[in-house]
Amino acid sequence: MVFPAGSKTGLSVPDVLAAEYLEQFQVLPLEIAEGKLRVAAAGDPDPQALDDLSLLWQLPIEIVPAEPDELGEAIRRAMDANESVVELIDDAGREDANLADDHDLADARNLANQPPVIRYVNLLLRDASSSGASDIHLESTKTGLRIRLRLDGVLSDIEGPPRGIANAVVSRIKLLASLDIAERRKPQDGRIRARLEDRELDLRVSTVPSLFGESLVLRLLERGGRPVAPDELGMDSDTLSQFRELSLRPHGIVLVTGPTGSGKTTTLYATIGLRDAMAEKILTVEDPIEYQLPGTTQIPVNAATGVTFAAVLRNVLRQDPNVLMVGEMRDGETADVAIRAALTGHAVFSSLHTNDAVSAVPRLMDLGIEPYLLASTLEAVLAQRLVRKICPHCRMQYEPDPQSVALIAETPIRRAKLERGAGCVACRQTGFKGRTGIFELLTVDEELRDAVLRRASRAELKECATARAMRTLRRDGWSKVRTGITTVEEVLRVTTD
Repeated sequence: MVFPAGSKTGLSVPDVLAAEYLEQFQVLPLEIAEGKLRVAAAGDPDPQALDDLSLLWQLPIEIVPAEPDELGEAIRRAMDANESVVELIDDAGREDANLADDHDLADARNLANQPPVIRYVNLLLRDASSSGASDIHLESTKTGLRIRLRLDGVLSDIEGPPRGIANAVVSRIKLLASLDIAERRKPQDGRIRARLEDRELDLRVSTVPSLFGESLVLRLLERGGRPVAPDELGMDSDTLSQFRELSLRPHGIVLVTGPTGSGKTTTLYATIGLRDAMAEKILTVEDPIEYQLPGTTQIPVNAATGVTFAAVLRNVLRQDPNVLMVGEMRDGETADVAIRAALTGHAVFSSLHTNDAVSAVPRLMDLGIEPYLLASTLEAVLAQRLVRKICPHCRMQYEPDPQSVALIAETPIRRAKLERGAGCVACRQTGFKGRTGIFELLTVDEELRDAVLRRASRAELKECATARAMRTLRRDGWSKVRTGITTVEEVLRVTTD
């Protein structure tokens, strides 16, 4: 994203300092706050450089510690972004004047191929990728195009394009995604493949008409990336041990549940990674295929051509698979075919949208799965959420609100010393950097199978699971709070009571 220097205070780094100067002294002015110039610095900054900055802005200096490599990247982004935006604004102003004179405002394709628009879109994609964003949101508003990045699961505003080229930016992205730029009244979906330095990205593009124009969402998927290993998911040792054992069972179905964006697909890939692709026939049905798995046959879903989850599953059993991964159980037909595959001796892994592990059972019954089939095939349900991790560069101790702690703590605690992030350059002042999972694993034993057969209520099923000391999402979250991985507020944000 565009580095925040100047975004709130009028600070314009390239106008007053050269990149060579900033890199030599490892400093970068950020913003003016509370009468001070906040300056990111790596290590022990040169006093003369700080004096220069103080004299230049006529303000005292407040140092914000930063890692050298991150500061170097921030300096590069600040210089490139400011230079590009300034050039874009100047060029856009001249082009708008020419277009107004020629009355040629309707030529969207010509506008979309103008150098300032191309530069802005390229910069946006590069900055989103380097920031680790999972999505780019372009929202048409009354005042122009609002740009937001989803960083660690949370949306964050960045500087948008000049209003005069907002429509051209939308048209540029639609052109890259091979969409109809003349069609603005219907939703459209497309894809973009982009190479950014040593990375290759697939971008899924979705457009919808809105009150003030089209709004777009771009999902960033890295091509050639590797799936996450099971021990990188964030499970505690006991849950990880059970998860490994369940993943290697020869038949039955294991479900991963949670809301959209909770990391279910990542966990499914980790599960498949535990199987022996050389000795087993492994088939996956996905929408979309996010990672390429060596030795595995991966089938993409394409609803437009009739290639749905259910349609594929009806045929893949003739491929003599040992293991099936179904990206998502979206309907009763898909669930029924997957359950019957597990009943006939296949190991099946899939995902489902439920708030907790126990809710998967009544959800499958709602989809039309008979209790006897479910009781015979279901081996386990893993519910999960993603929480942001405390930034390692600005972590600090604090005393949390006792009422908040009481909501997730296992035992009453009057006063606790926990950790949180203060906010720094490395985490873009959020206090968080990266994410990890919290998990709730429900393993199905004979007593639970009996409860499923008699169509026990969700409350009965939960009581049965609790009696087996099932580690709930909040309990797992509290353990990560105590070890300084995340915060109480993060666990409360992603979990329900």
